[in-house]
Amino acid sequence: PLSEITHKRRISALGPGGLTRERAGFEVRDVHPTHYGRVCPIETPEGPNIGLINSLSVYAQTNEYGFLETPYRKVTDGVVTDEIHYLSAIEEGNYVIAQANSNLDDEGHFEEDLVTCRSKGESSLFSRDQV
Repeated sequence: PLSEITHKRRISALGPGGLTRERAGFEVRDVHPTHYGRVCPIETPEGPNIGLINSLSVYAQTNEYGFLETPYRKVTDGVVTDEIHYLSAIEEGNYVIAQANSNLDDEGHFEEDLVTCRSKGESSLFSRDQV
């Protein structure tokens, strides 16, 4: 049941056309900014397979081209809506994305003037009007 679902949501960098345990360096085993919301940084085996076999994050899904996507809530006119859009890592680079734990008021507006966000793989502070 649960172990079967977990096993089916595993992805591997090994195998035909992929890497070998011996030749895979630290760079490919490390957590990359594009993994955010797509690949669980914790659930990976210990030993020689560390970082080469990973599990999908809870809400991650694949699109029609096989790319991993993660859900984001849309912000319209400074209001965080309940509308969900799934974005790939490439599409994510076109947006300024606030952290999921940003403080919101009852109407969905950001409470702080400056919000910690990611843009093009880098974290920084942005004006709430830029999100």
